[in-house]
Formats: sequence, C-alpha cells, structure tokens
Amino acid sequence: MTTQAQPPSELCFKDAVELTRLIRTKEISAVEVMTAFLAQIKRVNPKVNAIPIFIGEEAALRAAREADDRLAKGQTPLALHGFPHAVKDLAMTADIRTTQGSPIYQDFVPTSDDLFVQRLKAAGAIIIGKTNTPEFGAGSHTFNPVFGPTRNPYDLSKSCGGSSGGAAVALACGMLPLADGSDMGGSLRNPASFCNIVGFRTSPGRVPVYPAAMGWNTLAVLGPMARTVRDVAYLLSVMAGPDPRVPISINEPGTSFNRPLQRDFKDVRVAWSRNLGRYPIEPAVNEVCDNARSVFTTLGCQVEDGEPDFADADEIFQILRAWSFAQSRAEDLRRHRNLIKDTVIWNVEKGLKLSGADIARAEVLRTQLYERVQRFLQRHEFLVLPVSQVAPFPVETDWVHEINGTKMETYIDWMASCYAITLTGLPSISVPCGFTKDGLPIGLQIVGRHQRDFDVLQLAYAFEQATQYGKRRPVIAIE
Repeated sequence: MTTQAQPPSELCFKDAVELTRLIRTKEISAVEVMTAFLAQIKRVNPKVNAIPIFIGEEAALRAAREADDRLAKGQTPLALHGFPHAVKDLAMTADIRTTQGSPIYQDFVPTSDDLFVQRLKAAGAIIIGKTNTPEFGAGSHTFNPVFGPTRNPYDLSKSCGGSSGGAAVALACGMLPLADGSDMGGSLRNPASFCNIVGFRTSPGRVPVYPAAMGWNTLAVLGPMARTVRDVAYLLSVMAGPDPRVPISINEPGTSFNRPLQRDFKDVRVAWSRNLGRYPIEPAVNEVCDNARSVFTTLGCQVEDGEPDFADADEIFQILRAWSFAQSRAEDLRRHRNLIKDTVIWNVEKGLKLSGADIARAEVLRTQLYERVQRFLQRHEFLVLPVSQVAPFPVETDWVHEINGTKMETYIDWMASCYAITLTGLPSISVPCGFTKDGLPIGLQIVGRHQRDFDVLQLAYAFEQATQYGKRRPVIAIE
C-alpha cells in the first residue's frame, strides 16, 4: 500500500449497520470508507498479521469508486454496499489466492467463489483479501508455515485463537467492518473469545456450504463475526438462506435476521455451567464468567446450575473429526506428506484407520447425546458456559498441553467446551464477557434450542447491552 500512516478514522469502529445507513444516505462514500479501512490495515496489520493476502490499494479503491458510481446512477444501495471484506483463507475466492495456510496451496488461485462469498459480493461487499488461519483450519491457534502467526491485539505475545483468528483480530483492530468464519470445534467461538468480539456458530444448514464433498455434514458450519451482536445478525441476514443444492439448508430466508433484537427475558430459564460437568477450566476464565452470572438475573432470567450429560462427547468428536479429515486431506497426505504439520497427519491417519463400525458407533452415541440435551433444554431455554477452557496463551505454544494439571492428550482436547456443543448441532455464540487481571479477553458461550438461532442472538444482545464489554478496544488499534 502507498497510503500514508495516520491515526484511526472513526469510521473504522462504527457499527456496520450505521455504516450502511451513512452510505445509503450519501453522508459518506464507499471511497471514504475504503480509504479509512485501508489506512487502518496499513497501520496495524504489520503488528498482528491478520490479513496476509491483499488485492492491492489500487484495486480496492477502484472497486469502491465503481460502487459510488452505481449509487450515483440510481442503483438501490445494497446491504453491504462498498464494504471492504476479507474472506477466511479456507474459502474459495475467484482470482484471489486461497492457501488454506498450507505450503501445498500457497500459490493456488481459484477460478470460482464459494456460495457464501457469492452472496457477500451480491450484497455489495468488496473482497479485498483473505484473513489468516491455521494450516487447513486445524487447531484453535492461528499460525501456519506460509504466513506465520496472527497475534492477539490485546497482548502481542499471546495467541488470538483460531481457526478464524485472522478474522477476529481484523475486527478487533478496526481493519474490517464485518468478517466471516467457519467452525467445527470452536473456530468461530474461540477466536471471538480471545479477541473480545462476537462469533456465532450457526445451526448446521443456516448458512449453506457449497460446494461441499459431504453435503450432509453437520460438524462444520459457516457463520458471521463482528464487534457487536446486531452486526452479527446483519451479516447473517446476507449469508443465511436456503439453497436447493445443499441438502441440510434451512428453509428460512436470511432477511428474518433483520428483526429487532430486543426481548423481555423475564422468567426465562437459563442453565449455568462452569465446565459442562467434566472439563478442566482455568480459574481466571471461571472468575471472569462467574462475575457475569448476575447479569442474567438482572435481565429477569431464572438462572440455575446445571448441564446435560455430555458423556461420550470426546469419543464422538474425535471419531467424526478424524473421519472428516480423512475425507478432505487423505490425497494431500499421500502426495505431500512432507509439507503437512504433524497434528494434521495424525488426524488424517486416525481417520483412515476407522472402520464402518467405528463411525456407526459414533453416530449412535451422538444421537443419544442429542436426545439427552433435548430433554434438558425442555426445562431450560438456554445453556450458558465459558467459551474457552483457557485464557489466551503464548503465541509460541503450538497447542495447550495441560490445564490445571490435567494433561491434554491431543491438540484438540483443550477445545472440549466448544466441540462438545458442536456435537449437539445447536446454535451457540461467543459474546465478550470481561477481562482477566492481565487484561486478556474472555468470552461467554450462549447455547440455544434446536435451530433457534435468533433467540440466541437476542439473549446475547441483551447481555451485550447490559455489560458493554465489547466496547473496549486494543490499544494498538486506537493509539
């Protein structure tokens, strides 16, 4: 970029909904918006490495001028008209590098867009690049051999989480107005927790995944990320909606998420869990989350201790995740073993060793788990618990090997508070909950009933409005 470094523009931290209004009323132009965000990227991105792939200032500003020209000619403003957007570097983006954080694909340039990228573009977004991710999105810590680590903006020596880590950091630093992410074992929720933003794991099929080799897969989902709950709902209104090519897509229009989020929560029953009854949680995490419990009482909720029985969750997730990795990465392993990190090799080989009986057992156990959770949620409308089991950890650490003296056997064990919820298929959100004594962000996870995504957004919005934790910005983004 050639833009001169400058203090951050107030546009960089405006809510996306407000930015849309300003563009629609022509109080600001798409060029002004793009210029502000490009300056912030130039100023902050070298410190955090959140957006490693960039189309260039000239191309970005040219697209913004074209957006302004369309408005001048009378085009009705679109939902994301002129918004700069960087897509997570796992999704296919036509004519923009998609590396998946792997040396195997470091020079790969797709010729077509994934479905949700098409929807972003159709809504007026300008794709300016890609956000960083772990190699093949494996692990909740964003580093890879192609671009290196993405750093936590609240403490550059710490991890930003993952795998949507670049997206979370870009939002926290005011480098993007909105961001997309994906989530299998916590990849929308963990980085949101680590970076003091909002990440929403939507119900499977809410945001259709296409193309996809396994169209019936419900483990991995796409979802929105933003600095506020309202902005998350706004982006979801663009990303969501049925597609007949996706067998599990939910037959409800994305526009349903444009409704007001206000709701009366008097006498709504909320189950409060500190550890899902089984997982080690760092004391600093529980301390921050426990301090937020009274907020739900203030909102009128009836808060009770409790959680469903998550027995067998670890076995189920390990099997189904390995099966998924074997399907998606076996050919890469066969051809390029020397270019793949050891944790991905382990996960693929574990999947290749599975039998049909193993997978069938996991599916049976998952069904039983779902039924237990459903019975529990007949008595409680929401389940609330910590997002992550640990606070942000040193960026040099490959993965969390121990929590409270309990050894983590694999690189995904420390994400259990998220992946156990993944198995239920229920919508779950990470919303800012406060900070540790060291100033590190902690997120709270709100889980709702089957396909009740909007209800989750409503409770998250009420909590956000009551606490305002998300308004605290990292110093490097505003100094």
